[in-house]
Amino acid sequence: MARLVLLPLFSALLLATTITTSRAFSRTMKAPYQAHKPKKLTHLHFYFHDIVSGAKPTTAIVAAGPTTNTSASGFGMVVVIDDPLTAGPEITSEEVGRAQGMYAAADDKNLCLFVAFNLVFTKGKFAGSTASLYGRNPVMSKVREMPIIAGTGAFRFGRGYAQAKTFTFNATNGNAVVEYNVYIWH
Repeated sequence: MARLVLLPLFSALLLATTITTSRAFSRTMKAPYQAHKPKKLTHLHFYFHDIVSGAKPTTAIVAAGPTTNTSASGFGMVVVIDDPLTAGPEITSEEVGRAQGMYAAADDKNLCLFVAFNLVFTKGKFAGSTASLYGRNPVMSKVREMPIIAGTGAFRFGRGYAQAKTFTFNATNGNAVVEYNVYIWH
């Protein structure tokens, strides 16, 4: 009987000790690289061309869930992209880069995409640099905001955000042009 009384007491004492020695959820630390502090904020403006049909589509559906075709949101569809980024809204305007990565229909009820792609810049002073965009894109919202989580080249240690606004959408063929305003601290 004494053992049965001691077991809960010992368990409670062990639990109390564990709780009091646990670390906080977050803490502020010194930057690991003191020499690198963001010096400037760069604003990039371009148009993203998502071409899903025609002779040279820039997207490929690589996976679909069992309910993708019956879901109003296309839930479960995964698409890989290599979309052109242009200076103007016309596909014939100067190409300044590519959006390479993927997006997936990640909301069962609403048309909302999970996006993970690199903005690969090929022209101008940022040629050879990239910015990584990763987040939630509620497609039906007028303006969508997504985080820039990293970068390379001129955008090494980059962070910021992107605002996307649908410029045109062709409901017949599914092609879209999206205006992007991207702000990156680097």
